[in-house]
This record gives sequence, C-alpha cells and structure tokens, in this order.
Amino acid sequence: MAESIFRSDILVGKVALVTGGGSGICYGITKTLMAHGAEAVIVGRKADRLAAAAEELTRLTGRKCLAAPADVRDPAQVASAVDKAVNELGKLDILVNGAAGNFLAPAATLSPNGFRTVMDIDACGTFNVSRAAFDKAMRDNGGIIINISATLHYGATPLQVHASAAKAAVDSITRSLAAEWAGLGIRVNGIAPGPIDDTEGMSRLAPPGFKEQLTAKSRSSASARSTRSPTSRCFSARTRPRSFTAPPSSLMARLGSRWALASGPEPLRHKNRRLRDTRRGACRALRP
Repeated sequence: MAESIFRSDILVGKVALVTGGGSGICYGITKTLMAHGAEAVIVGRKADRLAAAAEELTRLTGRKCLAAPADVRDPAQVASAVDKAVNELGKLDILVNGAAGNFLAPAATLSPNGFRTVMDIDACGTFNVSRAAFDKAMRDNGGIIINISATLHYGATPLQVHASAAKAAVDSITRSLAAEWAGLGIRVNGIAPGPIDDTEGMSRLAPPGFKEQLTAKSRSSASARSTRSPTSRCFSARTRPRSFTAPPSSLMARLGSRWALASGPEPLRHKNRRLRDTRRGACRALRP
C-alpha cells in the first residue's frame, strides 16, 4: 500500500461497513480504512469470497474485519448485516455503499429483468443499506455515508443504459439524503470513479484495446497541461461559468452553514425563510 498522507491512527475507534467489500474497488477502500485504524464489516452475496477477504484484511492490517453475507436488495438481510456491526463492534460510524451490478448489453436486446436487476442492486441497495444504518446507528449518533457512483451517465455510454440509469439514481439519492440528514450530523457524499486498471470491472467490461487507448489519452492530456499558459483562468465554485458541469467531487451539501452546493454551477443560497424553516422542521421530526 502506498504511503498515506494521513496518520495511521486517524480512524482508531471508528467502525465501517462496506458493501461490495469482498473484491475490487471496495476491497481497496476497506483495506485503506482499516490501515488507518478502523474496524470493518464487509457485505456481499458470496459467503466464501467474503470470508476469505475478511481474513486477509485482518492479516494485512491487524484490525478486526467481519464478513456479513447479504444481498443489498433484501432489506431483512441488510438489517442483519448492520446489526452485526452494531452488536459485535459496538457501533457504526462509516457506511460505504459500493455494491453494484453491471454487464455490457445493447438497449435493443436488454431485458426488463436485466435492467431491473442493476437498478435494484445499485439504487435500491444504496437506499436499503443507508436506511438500515440510519435506523440502527446514525439517527442518534451521526455518521458518514459514502455512495460509490460512476461517470457513465455524465455523457452517453453505449451498452450501459441500465448502469447509467442506476448510477444517476445513486447520485440523486446522495443529494436527497445529504439535504435531509445533514441536521442530524450525518454527512452524505458521492464518489464517481472512472475506469481503474486491474479491477474486476475493467477485466469484464473494457473492450479490447481500451486500456492502451486510455493510457495514450492520459499521456496526451498530461502533455497538454504541461504546455498550458500560466495565465490560464482557474474557476472556483463561485466563479465558474453557467455552462460548466460540476464534477462528481462536488456531490456534497453544507446545510449547517449559510449555503449548500449540491453538484451545481452556483451555490444554492437559502434566503427563503419558509424553505429554511421547513428544512429544520423536517430534521426535528426525524428525531425520536
């Protein structure tokens, strides 16, 4: 693991639950959280793979990692996984919603069941686990929820209508939960990774020659940046033009302060007293 800029004990005392943590990107996320002191519960459908991953993560980091086999499409199984984190590790501070399903399919031949399956895993799964974490741990204690999205739906991606729709829904869920739960001390952020080498997604979904094309494009972009004029204008969140499409890293909400930025070109100012009072009333209503 590369040297971190953070202290190795920065997450000591924290407990994380990571869906999809048995492999791929979310295995790496879990490993990083544990390397900085957190204990973890990883969730996935394949019990054997999950158990092996939990054992390996414990061996590599020296921290406790539990396996909780569950299908995120099933609210009852999700509730059991969250209960395992709370009952065996004492609490739940961090939730990473990373479970996802995907495959290549032309829209003209994609079955309704195939479309629904990806929507259920990505979008419904994100809501199911977030809701269970809220009810069982975060409503009274606050916490952090990180939803893993993708960049597919920011443009047009052939053969990915199902995954694009599902990830667009995940982004919307992220914004809505951030707005509703901020007053309870729950921070909800979204991360949209692009293609990552040596992951299961790349091995299954990337067309032949894609890796080489991506590498060449990356080198070309780096070369262009190195020759750019030093007087090139840099846009901040408050000065970027209206035609600018906010990057996925701006999927956040700061409703505890004067303004909120929710993946838009300009700050969303809460000058309307009625809207502000409604938001506060909704947060109070969520408290027991």
